[in-house]
Amino acid sequence: MNRSVIGDSPRRREDARFVTGRGAYVDDLKFDGLSRAVFVRSPHAHARIRAIDARAAKTAPGVLAVLTAADATADGLKWLRPYAEANVQTGERFLFDEQPLLAANKVRFMGETVAMVVAETLAQALDASELVEIDYEALPAVTTAKAAVAAAAPLLSPEVPGNVCMDWRTGDAAGADAAFARAAHVVTMELDNHRVTTNPIEPRGSVGTFDPAEGRYTLHISSQNIHINRNHAARCLGVEPKDVRFIAPDVGGGFGAKNFIYAEHILAAWAARKVGRPVKWIATRSEVFLADHPSRDMQASASLALDASGKFLALKVASLANVGAYLAGVGGGVPTYQYVHLQGTVYRLPSIALHVRVVLTNTTPIGVMRGPGFAETVNILERLIDAAALRFGFDRAELRRRNMVPASEMPMTNSFGFEVDSGAFPETMDKALTHADIAGFAARRQESESRGLRRGLGFAYHIKGTGGSPEENVDIRFETDGTVSLITGTQHIGQGHETTFPQILATRLGVPNEQIKLRQGDTDLIATGGGHGSSRATYMGGTAMWRASDEIIQKGTALAADILEASEADIRFEDGRFVVSGTDRAVGLLEVAAFGREKGKPLDTYHFWKREHLTFPNGTHVVEVEVDPETGRVTLERYSGVDDYGVLVNPMVVAGQAHGAMAQGIGQALLEHSTYDADSGQMVAGTFMDYAMPRADDLPSFDLGFNNTRCTTNPLGVKGCGEAGAIAAFPAIANAILDALAPLGVKNFDGPATPSHIWHAIHTATS
Repeated sequence: MNRSVIGDSPRRREDARFVTGRGAYVDDLKFDGLSRAVFVRSPHAHARIRAIDARAAKTAPGVLAVLTAADATADGLKWLRPYAEANVQTGERFLFDEQPLLAANKVRFMGETVAMVVAETLAQALDASELVEIDYEALPAVTTAKAAVAAAAPLLSPEVPGNVCMDWRTGDAAGADAAFARAAHVVTMELDNHRVTTNPIEPRGSVGTFDPAEGRYTLHISSQNIHINRNHAARCLGVEPKDVRFIAPDVGGGFGAKNFIYAEHILAAWAARKVGRPVKWIATRSEVFLADHPSRDMQASASLALDASGKFLALKVASLANVGAYLAGVGGGVPTYQYVHLQGTVYRLPSIALHVRVVLTNTTPIGVMRGPGFAETVNILERLIDAAALRFGFDRAELRRRNMVPASEMPMTNSFGFEVDSGAFPETMDKALTHADIAGFAARRQESESRGLRRGLGFAYHIKGTGGSPEENVDIRFETDGTVSLITGTQHIGQGHETTFPQILATRLGVPNEQIKLRQGDTDLIATGGGHGSSRATYMGGTAMWRASDEIIQKGTALAADILEASEADIRFEDGRFVVSGTDRAVGLLEVAAFGREKGKPLDTYHFWKREHLTFPNGTHVVEVEVDPETGRVTLERYSGVDDYGVLVNPMVVAGQAHGAMAQGIGQALLEHSTYDADSGQMVAGTFMDYAMPRADDLPSFDLGFNNTRCTTNPLGVKGCGEAGAIAAFPAIANAILDALAPLGVKNFDGPATPSHIWHAIHTATS
């Protein structure tokens, strides 16, 4: 019997299914009478809709329906509202209007859904979609936050004057002003955390069905948050959540893009009711670029004040958050919660003044990606620290070390009043620098220069609060065949939960792993769930499992006392058995479960809990780059890091999650940029011919180590591990590039470090 427990690294049990082609993704599912849907999307970033003529499309071969906003309105469908409607800190409501499921009078971004064609086959739906004639009146468009708040900028919505959903100042402005007035050193930078698209390997998709007898919708969907999304879909469909069932089979990645509900999914369910058949929609890769929620897109003007010794005195940040054409999902929540939460990150910063404006533009509505808000915060501070070190003659590592909160002062409370429970920041950074062999960097730099290349060293300290939706539950059922069903409200999207969750339960209950069956991804299985977002699953689901196990052991002790004819006080639970203290008399947990079932006292246990704290993974990532000053080409030569993820349930899975996040962060740093034409609002990076994702030859071998401190906010001691690399890679690589180019006078650059951007920065500095 296999009983892999916390700390072991068994192979992922789900991989056998995936590598043999037995995964069950939405596009693999079979339905009788299936029809196909295609969406007619706006070719304009901003335009009035004068008229829609669908007559020819409705009579095309195989067409079952052509649906527009008029049909949706007639059926009482409601439009999409954001998940965060108010400032998380103050309760002040954002200015916004609802996002239509199908555009009625106006389109506000290229790719917005205008009409839906349902036909017998995909080919017929595509052909008919070409016959839908839409008369547009093109309007001026804005694609950047700065352009949207400029005088005389085109207005997206009368509900949002000046295109500003929120203009908020927080922190200690008076203290920051006083600190800057007495500072010996001040450094200021303009930083662009540019927009990127997540592009999961499985595109978004759904199959909607409707049961007229029950009056109930079912949506098979590729989603990472089915319970909450189900609730939002039910509101739009005009029914109660109980009348909508969401099923997410295997999900081929999410990275944040599948966290929230989209118009297409709701429309697939509604269309199924209209045509009386299952309706399937699978996004094309072009639709992923056009319509999936991208992430980042925050500009900041930031200043750091230091005394003569390098002690940090204060930070000022003025930010513009481009949330796209509509305030969607937590587009307003990120800049008022995640972005604020860890300002100052791991450093002592007594005064911070923060100004945030959330702005609408004629671009795809923004969503989240690994490390939302926290990545922007870390990038600002780590870039400022390097700039201060270069300008004022400090050693970069020593400047950080001098200002870090040491392990002896944990837990720490930052200047915004948020507490970080655990971490050994200076020690972790020192281990990372040793791990990266920075002692040998000078020789490596000299060798690069002998070939006419510039070599740079950069590093960044990352930290993130993980926890996501604050509620989670599990249902543990002891089945008659001797297996244990572990039903969770969180869900896997490729992280390895089918392996790691049984490890947690096996640790607590002593049940062999192969007898534990993870069940998830169905709103009918369990009452509620927070899905997967913000690296919450192991912390939230794991804590619920841990506490449910406590209840199981307590109930089992009473039953075992009956079986063993002993006092409950003499029963102890160890290694899957209830043992009478001081004797060799014992009974196994599964035998007790069977006995309890016979007596009408099953061990089956449901546990719901609501968190009060987050976990705080952190660490230092160190990179080396080579830059060709003739062409601007940057190559990433070395990447290493030391991270603190608390207790590691499965070190192999943790490393895999970290490696994936590193690759995503490297993609943003070197290659990726969701780019729009400034005049027309047209997306100009809408295919993989134009949008460069990292490939194997863009990445070095990763060298990752750990310096774990036990998390105190949960009984497992774990910290979320899925996002750190995406946070650290961007500033670490930027710092390395600027280190390489400092002798040429380059102090900054915008966007990814593409050859053109770097060549331009070099020639601007040297001209």
